[in-house]
Amino acid sequence: MFSHIQLGARDLPAMIRFYDAVLATLGLVRMPDNHDGGPQGAGWQRPDREWPQFYVQLPFNGLPATWGNGVQISFAAASQDQVQAAWRTALAMGAQDEGAPGLRPQYASDYYGAYCRDIEGNKLCFVHAAGVMSPT
Repeated sequence: MFSHIQLGARDLPAMIRFYDAVLATLGLVRMPDNHDGGPQGAGWQRPDREWPQFYVQLPFNGLPATWGNGVQISFAAASQDQVQAAWRTALAMGAQDEGAPGLRPQYASDYYGAYCRDIEGNKLCFVHAAGVMSPT
């Protein structure tokens, strides 16, 4: 459904360290640096696919990055164990807990998710449920 998601960063090196650690638990890898003329940043993807992609970078307009109230980035996990690993790693890297791993049957009978805010306040979800991960 999405080609890429992009978050602005105030402290780019810290955000890259955070997402390097957290996204590795989900099997995502950092893409090679691509200087396309835009602001500095970093991107991650599944090693076997070009799309979708996730980026953090300095804002194009040069203003400080801010988190969006009501915005949530949800990352697909291949298992409940991956949900737990991503959430634990995020908290260890300085994220704020917004909901421990567990079943959320109000969304789907097998929806297993965890929530946090990254080090700059962006709300994240890690989720495992039937059909969330597309086949490789």
